[in-house]
Amino acid sequence: MNIYHKLGWDKCLSHEIFEAVKKGWPETDEEVHFFWGLAGKNRPEIAECMRLDKKWFMIDVGYFTEQITRYPEPKIHDYDKTYFRIVSKGLHTTRGAIGSPQRLNELKSKGIDVEFKGWKTGECKNVLVCPSSPQVTREINGMEQDEWINAMTIELKKHTKLPIVVRNKPRPNNEFWGTDIKDSLQDASVLVTNLSLAAIDAVLNKTPVICDGRYHICSPIASHEPKFVSRPMRPGRKTMDEWFKFVTQNQFTIPEIENGTAFEVMKTQLI
Repeated sequence: MNIYHKLGWDKCLSHEIFEAVKKGWPETDEEVHFFWGLAGKNRPEIAECMRLDKKWFMIDVGYFTEQITRYPEPKIHDYDKTYFRIVSKGLHTTRGAIGSPQRLNELKSKGIDVEFKGWKTGECKNVLVCPSSPQVTREINGMEQDEWINAMTIELKKHTKLPIVVRNKPRPNNEFWGTDIKDSLQDASVLVTNLSLAAIDAVLNKTPVICDGRYHICSPIASHEPKFVSRPMRPGRKTMDEWFKFVTQNQFTIPEIENGTAFEVMKTQLI
């Protein structure tokens, strides 16, 4: 029995996504819960799934994808190029099978950037800190976003003399709205985050990543502690090529969710 935890707002993408899941994800006698984000009652309902060891999946925006419009209401611009991640019992996928290069090559053919360009060399001017949303920070770190920023900044300063620059998620009316993270990454020696997808932008722009914890999709290719700020992990091409293939096995377009492709591929990932 599939259970869909729809959010109350009628414009939320969860309504469209869950209709696609209904078409392409077979029902069984086992309870399988599907969530979109952490809003509404999702946090306590996820906690209950975890307490009872029930099967649950988080669906959210993809890792390598054409971006949706988020405000004032979400809009998908190209259904063939817009991907959504499906995660078993977590907010990000951190383990699974590497898979064949087929899905990676499909993204390349669509013009989506999935190229590992190497890592920066030479001097950089700052360390870029990109927190996740306040809601996600409370969920995974047990503190407010500004508390996490302050604590991380203090810890980073113990290990580097570079200035610490904070870039928050672009939201209407904040200073980052309408700006491009690529500009912020130009001078950054490393990007530090708890769970922000800004880490994907960093990897695509030759910037190594420090993930606070091991919950992030980039965790397999990143350092995990601030003490490595001056010498972050920089995996070689073979490792990165395998990681890119792994990531593309865990994100799908709405048509792929509807036609059962997502279900079939995800069966190979649930290891």
